[in-house]
Amino acid sequence: MKYMKRRGLRMFAVAALLPALASGVVAKAELPARTAMTQQESATVKIVTQMVRDFLAAVPRGEKQTFDNFFADDIIYTRSAGVTVTKADIIKNIDVRAANEPTATFSADDFTVHPYGNMAVVNFRLIMSTQDSGKNQATYYRNTGTFLKRNGKWQVVAWQATKVPDAGAK
Repeated sequence: MKYMKRRGLRMFAVAALLPALASGVVAKAELPARTAMTQQESATVKIVTQMVRDFLAAVPRGEKQTFDNFFADDIIYTRSAGVTVTKADIIKNIDVRAANEPTATFSADDFTVHPYGNMAVVNFRLIMSTQDSGKNQATYYRNTGTFLKRNGKWQVVAWQATKVPDAGAK
């Protein structure tokens, strides 16, 4: 009987809160406002954004050194299919990827970069452009990466790729 009363009370509380949540009456947790960036933070934003752009431009060439420089040895990379791979897996699959996407080119837009000293978190929309039967096609992914500056060198230590559904690709 006590269980039923407690359960009923919880259900009542949830039912009472739902309209308030739906209407936005319940206050959301506010994040602190971001202050203006320092010169070092602005430089970090430029560096890691350019690193991503340069990397994506170089990917079609399939040079292992490009991937070796971009990804740290201890990278945690989660592909859009939900599979986590290591740097060794990434390097090993360069030739396989090139064979499956021989005409693919890559670019990026809609960057957000949050610098944190020797770390930076980057989010952007990746655009994979291909041709199929003479028609240009684009596939979109949201990518989030964490860069770490070690020994004076920026590299990616974590990466998450998520395929954007075809409808409303943004």
